[in-house]
Amino acid sequence: MSELDADLIIIGAGPAGLTAAQYGARANLKVLVIEKLATGGQVLNIDVLENYPGNSGQFDAEGKMTDAPKSGYEFVMDLHRQAEMFGASFFYGEVNSLQKEGNVFSLTLSDGTIRKAPAVIVATGAKPRLLDVPGEKEFSGKGVSYCAVCDGNFFKGKKIFVVGGGDAACDEARYLSRLTDKIVLIHRRDGFRAQKALVQRTLDNPNIEVRLNTVINNIKGDKKVMSVILKDTKTEKVYEEETDAVFIFAGTVPQSSVVSSLNVALDESGYIITDQNMATNIAGLFAAGDIRSGAFRQVVTAAADGALAAHSAAGYIDAL
Repeated sequence: MSELDADLIIIGAGPAGLTAAQYGARANLKVLVIEKLATGGQVLNIDVLENYPGNSGQFDAEGKMTDAPKSGYEFVMDLHRQAEMFGASFFYGEVNSLQKEGNVFSLTLSDGTIRKAPAVIVATGAKPRLLDVPGEKEFSGKGVSYCAVCDGNFFKGKKIFVVGGGDAACDEARYLSRLTDKIVLIHRRDGFRAQKALVQRTLDNPNIEVRLNTVINNIKGDKKVMSVILKDTKTEKVYEEETDAVFIFAGTVPQSSVVSSLNVALDESGYIITDQNMATNIAGLFAAGDIRSGAFRQVVTAAADGALAAHSAAGYIDAL
């Protein structure tokens, strides 16, 4: 296999891809990680990664916290260093096409080069889902945001609407509540789908007002966001309310276009279907993390997916 560029190519450098890189390299595979944007993926948006096992911070003998848990950024930088330490290499660019001929995958990259390997792990994750309402795209970056850690500081002391009912919405609302006491969290259903502990903290937070059965119909403004048009889905009441920002956490969209040239099995939402070993229906092609159908979509499960995908890929390569 002297014509190959790597034994294992991993597309995506979030927790799943970085863990796969570490496990693949430790299995003595030549590993290449390809990342379109920056190492970390959505984890970069996590202010305090408090629910990763063992990442609880440092405590003194009396049980008092002396050092907070790592941020998402600190966590993925550690993963990146570990992967490099074990021998994984990185390329920052986009995969323009993915093909398979015989037992070899060919990836055409954004710099025009072609990289080949017998096994590929897709760990491209997912991106924020848009509300698709008037004003959302027009005011993106001008009061509409999908990342509290990135943009929250611009709205200290300001009124902020947060949209969503999952873990991300509750987490981000809590982060923003440290910057202002005027947070309004709205959700279109009559209950949250987030973990119960997160929901209770949100409800108990004096800086967060919760409005259920409420949706945004329109985001209005001039050069920046100035108000939102809201609708109560039970009473059908429509009303306008002033705000300085709208932070949207309404779910995710799978980034599975990289496999569009292959006959990869996807679920109805576009996530990649795998078996319990992270294998797809294409021999030698594996998927891990948020891109995988049925994934719990937590950092800890993404890392576990990555480890198992690399282990399975190593077994597949040995079988070849």
